[in-house]
Amino acid sequence: MTRRGLILFASLGVIWGVPYLFIKIAVVELSPEMLVLARCTLAAALLLPIAARHRAIRPVLRRWKPLLAFTIAEIVLPWYFLNAAEKSLPSSTTGLLLASIPLVAIGVGFALGRRDRLTAVNGVGIVIGMLGVVAVVGLDLSGSDLGSVAMLGVAVVGYAVGPVILSRWMHDLPGVGIMALALALSALIYLPVVALTGGWPAAVPSTPTIVSVLVLAVLCSAVAFLLMFALIAEIGPLRMTAITYVNPAVAVVAGALVLGEPVTAWTLVGFALILLGCALVTRPDPRAAATPEAASEASVVRAPADEGVDAAEQLVGDVPPVLR
Repeated sequence: MTRRGLILFASLGVIWGVPYLFIKIAVVELSPEMLVLARCTLAAALLLPIAARHRAIRPVLRRWKPLLAFTIAEIVLPWYFLNAAEKSLPSSTTGLLLASIPLVAIGVGFALGRRDRLTAVNGVGIVIGMLGVVAVVGLDLSGSDLGSVAMLGVAVVGYAVGPVILSRWMHDLPGVGIMALALALSALIYLPVVALTGGWPAAVPSTPTIVSVLVLAVLCSAVAFLLMFALIAEIGPLRMTAITYVNPAVAVVAGALVLGEPVTAWTLVGFALILLGCALVTRPDPRAAATPEAASEASVVRAPADEGVDAAEQLVGDVPPVLR
């Protein structure tokens, strides 16, 4: 990896690892729906001019149906339930549980018609990953905590479905246009929700809350998305997937250092099991890769950027959810 690639990788790994910390701070004063509205509005305001300058808005609007489906799956539902869950769950636990997204993506792929052959190694990975989730969650949670874990389950499924929608119906569209419009559409959806639920803050939020919202919108959404494209172009989508395994570690460290959240032995064991499970689940079948059909598919979906695959197509399939 080049020095530039290493800097981009490290920067994006940290940026995508800290949202859970800032969400935890913001939801103390802001309702979950208000936080989504503020974050989407600011991020969209930054990305829409960039998308317009690159003429990336009109082609995306022509496919408004998959855009709406992607927006709901990737932002509208996950961000609300993620915010709501962090009212009772530690930010580090949230980050660790979201590391199970690759495990859920397997089931989502099958449910939506993808029929990749699962090997024995993949099956073992699913079992190990689920054991890791159990270790992180623990067996002594209260009912409210279990409800928060269920909310995270909605977010995990949404993050697994979003890239599938991109891959099937929007893979040839400019990514910056997709995300700019998805964020703007999410803000429009949440504006009446906040108004009807009375989610407006009763007083001017504190400085830590305002800073948290700015970091989530500017750094963890708009800037992270632009860095992601630069990283894909530098090292390719396949090698970039390792960020999925860096984010939870950053979340645990940030939660422990800033909020004093406990890091138990079971947390570390569960984290290791989730990472091992994800690695095994995403391990390709060597026999399937040897067939001409699979080789052809791999050349389109998994080839690195320096082998001539268009960056817009590289965005889907091999990268983690584009926003956190």
